[in-house]
Amino acid sequence: MGHGSTYRTVEEQQERVLAAVRQRAAETVPVAEAGGRVLAEDARASNPVPAFDNSAMDGFAVRFADVADATEDAPVTLRVTADLPAGSPDDPAVVPGCAVRIMTGAALPTEADTVVPFEDTAGGLADSLQTAVVRRAPQAEGVHVRRAGGDAAAGAVVLPAGTLLGPRQLSALASVGVAEVPVAPRPRVVVVSTGSELVPPGTTLERGQIPESNSLLLSGLAAEAGAEVVLRTVVRDEGDGPAEVVARAARLGADVVIFSGGVSAGAYEPVRQSLAGTMEFGPVAMQPGKPQGFGVTPEGVLLFGLPGNPVSAAVSFEVFVRPALLRLQGRTEVFRPLRRVPAGAAWRTPPGRRQYLPAAIVDGAVVPATRGGSGSHLSVGLGAATAFAVVLAEVDEVRVGDLVDVMELD
Repeated sequence: MGHGSTYRTVEEQQERVLAAVRQRAAETVPVAEAGGRVLAEDARASNPVPAFDNSAMDGFAVRFADVADATEDAPVTLRVTADLPAGSPDDPAVVPGCAVRIMTGAALPTEADTVVPFEDTAGGLADSLQTAVVRRAPQAEGVHVRRAGGDAAAGAVVLPAGTLLGPRQLSALASVGVAEVPVAPRPRVVVVSTGSELVPPGTTLERGQIPESNSLLLSGLAAEAGAEVVLRTVVRDEGDGPAEVVARAARLGADVVIFSGGVSAGAYEPVRQSLAGTMEFGPVAMQPGKPQGFGVTPEGVLLFGLPGNPVSAAVSFEVFVRPALLRLQGRTEVFRPLRRVPAGAAWRTPPGRRQYLPAAIVDGAVVPATRGGSGSHLSVGLGAATAFAVVLAEVDEVRVGDLVDVMELD
């Protein structure tokens, strides 16, 4: 444990978790199916972008020397010899004194070097198939021309390994002619809630029972982090349910098992009792989320033991599980960024432990999202949170106007 204390620091626990991550071999998928995946290798351009010199405007492809002296008082008249829509394979000649009508995106004729927009001519589009009367000279040779390879040369790295592929990234890959990409496999995750008191939502509650909600919470968070949830289940406090689930997870080819509940020092802690030796349990200097369990099976499956209270489970996932899931996918940045925001309310913090308070940003200030402060059982308030306010262990109290580190969740 850290620094002579019985508590590990958050950073020590994170380092321990990330050191155990082992990535699986990449798989190749079509670009159209790669959304939400992470590049396993640098992606390089198959073709340059633009693929050829082309027009950036609707107008006329010309020789700059022919129109360099054009003015309102002394316009230059050119004979239009061809018409080029976008997609045309033609490469018409452009001899001195002539022009080619050209549309945006069309390939620039080899003998042209500049484009004059319709707006700089007397007739514009309405009178553009016979002559081009240029009334304003281009500012320089090459204006309104998109040069081949101006955005990316063939063979250039378009996106580095570790990039999360969203719509913009997929578009970039398609534009450089990439049809397939190597991506990290989605982590396969098993989510397990523990507790004999848990019943399905909507069940008429008997004394001592509560609706089971953590598996929905953790499954959803895992999916948001790019994982595939292959099993979601509940085990009771009695018996060897956690060990049985771990064995089942191995048969399913799971990479990660996430337990909620059963990791504290009480008399009925099924995860701690069933998996002692495979997992190590101990307190981390944070609030909520102090009791933590972590281990690795001989097959390399990562086992997370999170506290059972919903806020504790959510915080623990963000701080420890999510970074591991991202690292399994080869992401280089695995921690959410923090930004400093003034506090819009005052609250107390736990002595000697880093606080992760469910919060919201209101009018540019951070305020608690829960009515009862940082209680780990306040699941309804958790639903209103858009961030966690992260307060260092050395701080005893947050006052209105104090700058607070904020981890935004959206």
